[in-house]
Amino acid sequence: MLIIDVRTPDEFNDGHLADAIHIEYQYILMMIDQYAPDKTAEIGLYCHAGVRSAYAQYALLDAGYVNAVNLGGFDQLKRHYPFV
Repeated sequence: MLIIDVRTPDEFNDGHLADAIHIEYQYILMMIDQYAPDKTAEIGLYCHAGVRSAYAQYALLDAGYVNAVNLGGFDQLKRHYPFV
């Protein structure tokens, strides 16, 4: 699964999931092809609390990506996954 952190650069630099790539939520449609040209790719999105990742998920689903999921907020995720 491709993990995308949709927070700001400062938030990302303060800590993120170990394998996450960074694409701010408002740029998701402009940049997703670089990382997931296949619209059936599994994509997990997260932000601080889950709101921005929900916007990014909606945008991807609307653009035809069928396996985009909102993973929720970073604080909850980092309890279960490695982060840097």
